[in-house]
Amino acid sequence: MAKRDPILIVGGGLGGLTTALALARRGWPARVLEGAPQFGAIGYGIQFGPNVFHAFDRLGLSEKVLAIADFPVALSMMDALSAKELVHVPTGPSFRARFKYPYIVVHRIDLHNILLDACRQNGAIELVPDAMVTGFEDRGDAVAVETKEGGAFSGAALVAADGLSSWFRARLIGDGDPRPSGYVAFRTIVPMAQVKADLSRDNVSLWAGPGLHVVHYPLRRGTEFNIVAVFRTATHSERGDPAVYRTELEHTYRNVHPAARSLIGMFDMRWRRAVSDRDPVRHWHRGRVVLLGDAAHGPLQSLAQGAGMAIEDGCCLGELIAATDGDFTGAFRRFEAARLLRTARVQLESRAIWDFYHLDEGVARDVRNATVADWDEAHLFNCLAWLYDGPAVPEAKGP
Repeated sequence: MAKRDPILIVGGGLGGLTTALALARRGWPARVLEGAPQFGAIGYGIQFGPNVFHAFDRLGLSEKVLAIADFPVALSMMDALSAKELVHVPTGPSFRARFKYPYIVVHRIDLHNILLDACRQNGAIELVPDAMVTGFEDRGDAVAVETKEGGAFSGAALVAADGLSSWFRARLIGDGDPRPSGYVAFRTIVPMAQVKADLSRDNVSLWAGPGLHVVHYPLRRGTEFNIVAVFRTATHSERGDPAVYRTELEHTYRNVHPAARSLIGMFDMRWRRAVSDRDPVRHWHRGRVVLLGDAAHGPLQSLAQGAGMAIEDGCCLGELIAATDGDFTGAFRRFEAARLLRTARVQLESRAIWDFYHLDEGVARDVRNATVADWDEAHLFNCLAWLYDGPAVPEAKGP
């Protein structure tokens, strides 16, 4: 490898680690700065469509990811009040034949560890924990950062993969806090043996109701059950205590079907988050600094594509930096051009689907239910093709 200054990556999540691996694959050293005392991930489930495997294939990680994945037999949308199945997307042989790869669910920690292990085994990647960036300077030919702990690092360029509430976005774009949706989310994982309700244990199931939804699916070879409850509330931006959260949750779900309502009592009330996203913007970089993943284009979770878009970003950016041989401004412009419409579509369609899930009782809900009744497998696959067929990614030549 030719002697090169490392590229700084701020944020040791899925997008940041993927970027480091993509850069190292093309001969560029990377230094990943993580603000937490150690590299880690929130311990809940995550869904991935077939599109993410285009990135995992490039990084040589598909087999390892498949080894820790669960494979739901379908994606189901249920009416939360009646328990009628509204949409059924089979994810078995016909799905794989059409999209070449499976639909998977994984424990986020398990996937994070695969990426971390790959980074640790690569001599071109340095992982630096306990490095919360508090200042940076673009010097024209390099970027320098300072950390809360008094550290100082410099690199040829900087990739900010620091999440939805990105510190770097505030300084590069300055468009304020993430856009609140008015909803909150609770997440929990329980042993599968504790789930007594009469509901699917091998699908990704979403129960859609007036101003609320519940998602559940299996993890870790069906030994665990991941559950997410989301609902609209005037208290979405407020902090409370577990007892207040429990009362609000039980009141909100009082009218849903008993099978879905039975899950509500299983939630750990300590994990409650406001649900937010970002408005699409055309430019994610300034000089030698570029935003990536949720920092650039954070969506609502309707399409389960936030992490997938960050991973796609990382592979695309790694290829473009290599293709331009260190012309970072040129690489970042091409990165924006390559990723803008796809990620903006994910953001905007996620908002539209969000409203589609949460229709109040009335004519609009009746129209939705009648409309989706005519959606067959071919129609559903066609609707998903733009997303699951994966992105066009430029590929640099040579190591």
